[in-house]
Amino acid sequence: MAFEPGEVAHDATPILVHDQNAGQGPWRPVFRHDCSFPPQVFTSVMVNLIRNPNINSSWLFRADILHDAEGPSLADPVPPELATETPEVPRLPGFELARFMIRKFIPRNTLRDNPMNQSCLLYESAFPAEPEDHHDDGVQQTLVIYLPHVSSGAEMPFYHPKVRGIAFLHEWTPANGSGVISVSYQYFCDGDSSDVKLSRTALQLLKVLYKHGQGRVAGYQKRVHHDVLIPQVRVQTTYAALKQKYARELINGWAEVTDPDKHVFEDLSIAAFLIELWADMYGQAPFPGFVDIGCGNGLLVHILNREDYHGWGFDARARKSWKAYSTTRPSLPGSSEPEGNSLQQLVLLPPPVSRTGLASMSKDGFTEDLVHDGRFPRGTFIISNHADELTPWTPILAAISDCPFIMIPCCSHDLTGSKYRAPAPKDKSKGGSSYASLVEWVEGIAKDCGWLVEQEMLRIPSTRNTALVGRKKDPEADPSAVDIELVVKRYGGTAGYLENVVKLAKKSPAARHEPAKDGTT
Repeated sequence: MAFEPGEVAHDATPILVHDQNAGQGPWRPVFRHDCSFPPQVFTSVMVNLIRNPNINSSWLFRADILHDAEGPSLADPVPPELATETPEVPRLPGFELARFMIRKFIPRNTLRDNPMNQSCLLYESAFPAEPEDHHDDGVQQTLVIYLPHVSSGAEMPFYHPKVRGIAFLHEWTPANGSGVISVSYQYFCDGDSSDVKLSRTALQLLKVLYKHGQGRVAGYQKRVHHDVLIPQVRVQTTYAALKQKYARELINGWAEVTDPDKHVFEDLSIAAFLIELWADMYGQAPFPGFVDIGCGNGLLVHILNREDYHGWGFDARARKSWKAYSTTRPSLPGSSEPEGNSLQQLVLLPPPVSRTGLASMSKDGFTEDLVHDGRFPRGTFIISNHADELTPWTPILAAISDCPFIMIPCCSHDLTGSKYRAPAPKDKSKGGSSYASLVEWVEGIAKDCGWLVEQEMLRIPSTRNTALVGRKKDPEADPSAVDIELVVKRYGGTAGYLENVVKLAKKSPAARHEPAKDGTT
């Protein structure tokens, strides 16, 4: 069923009527639409939208739930710190209050918009007390009302429509399994009903409700699950702090030809995730250091070092931005690696790759001091962020040196460094895209190396946002059965790797397969 809403005339009779003693204005319907999802689906969808306002507005990070009461707990008072600002709960003939939530909007940009509290009220039809007076063929109504905790439109933040309240009504006829959804406004003044922007917002709100409700009855199952490893609030709080500290400076000082906004915000997001992941992994213990293989422009290394997470990165080609980002890294306690620059031009030549022919390449300027063998001090956290040719090597290197890792796959290459189309996932529910195939393939390598692989869909401005994390070995795997040489052979071997990395080192970043690292230079 396509989304084809009906617009309700400005002077139409209000669908909702306040108790006569209420001093607020009427609820004016704006749009309505037929639907085929029942009340329980409507309720489930609306609660999800209450908890995740970012679905409707890209200006918002999330909502923190400050109060949630239903059933007997509805009689409990609102927390004292919220009581003075909370609007009076509307009394609506024919409805009973079933759930009372208060959420706090957390905007992405707190320098422009302030957080705001909002009451979210769920009502259900008030059926007659006597069973014989209830008719099964009657219309069952479910209602959700949003009441922002402001007294005038002038106090309203940018991300919220300037109305006193928003109401979503679901009317369901059990006899024929059909329903109607509508959205109504309670305006601050009657003249607001002709505001085109408010009308557009109402249309979008109804469209999202319709899409999610119809998707549920069509059997849609969400494939992407965010915030599996780290709670959303922690990562977003850290991201907001990093953004406020560094974003303007990094964007203004951007030295590459690529879009600074995308790369700065993306790497700030990844840094926030890593910082919170490491907080869980290490707690108060000393941080063991990190290495970013295929570090590209070095921005992620730069951000983490400035946050006192010491580490370094290398790439086959130096970047213009390294001049600003590279610092002298100290030798960490217990580390076998000496101090050096935090960003280094090196190519990876891991132990399974034959070095035959390396000496003969010195005539082309490719010398031994440009090579890293992929061995790191035990426990060093390996970062592989859109590292492309190095992505499938990440769990192998981690297994060789007993290091935890994160890899965020981007472009598909095999263990020789050649472009490669990974086989489609056996599980058809994962999709058959080249990216889904790559993720499944490198995850298989990690599992065969004995890792317990955890997956997180990062909240970054990139469609290639799957993070595979290996922070511990699979307890069900037999460590003695892991043979790295056999794993390498199973996944295609390394013939031609040396020649490919030498070619890579000779190319400029722009001459590779850009947008390399999903556009990162």
